Amino acid sequence: MDRTCCRSPNSSASWTGRCACAKPWRSESPVSMNPGVARPPMDRRLAKSVRFVSLDVDGVLTDGSIWVGADADLGAPRDLRRFHALDGLAIRMMQRAGLVVAFLSGKRSAAVRLRARELDIAEVSLGSRKGKLSALRGMLARRGCTWDQAAHLGDDLTDLAVMERVGLPAAVVGAVPEVRAGAAWVGTVPGGEGAVREFAEVLLVARGEWDRLVTEFREGGRFAG
Repeated sequence: MDRTCCRSPNSSASWTGRCACAKPWRSESPVSMNPGVARPPMDRRLAKSVRFVSLDVDGVLTDGSIWVGADADLGAPRDLRRFHALDGLAIRMMQRAGLVVAFLSGKRSAAVRLRARELDIAEVSLGSRKGKLSALRGMLARRGCTWDQAAHLGDDLTDLAVMERVGLPAAVVGAVPEVRAGAAWVGTVPGGEGAVREFAEVLLVARGEWDRLVTEFREGGRFAG
């Protein structure tokens, strides 16, 4: 039977199982950014143990594209990255929840370092010769965190060593099969299109912090992404 929105008797909105006027922050879980695809839940025990979140860059914070050009005057190579504003706000919300957020990439990039500064990311490793695992080990030691208290969101083979050690290994939907197989959680949103936002929302919901953070944002709008 077709039903209309409870707040507007004359509305033509079709009944979808809940009121069409319902707000995302009133739900038990955020509304999926990928319509028609159910957002996978996250293990609450794992989520609540997280204190440190490391994010791969290419293919996670970006769509994996690398735009390379040259300085018009010096002829020096330049690289550019495209980031999603939804991910920026998600990072701010995780920080607001008391989590340390880090960028962990196998490639050096001035653009990524600039984005890290914009988001007050203090833990950044780009192109470390010792690899991601060694870089993350140092970050965790500086922050007094254990491997079990760390989460990592990745997409490619270079993330495997890290994912095998952290307590909450996660993957974006476009991750290679090996990474997806080793992940405790796999998202539905592609890298560079809000994948970090999806991960952050599910994580914060599982921790029981999402509603509080959304209320703070609604009242003060203090998070710039």
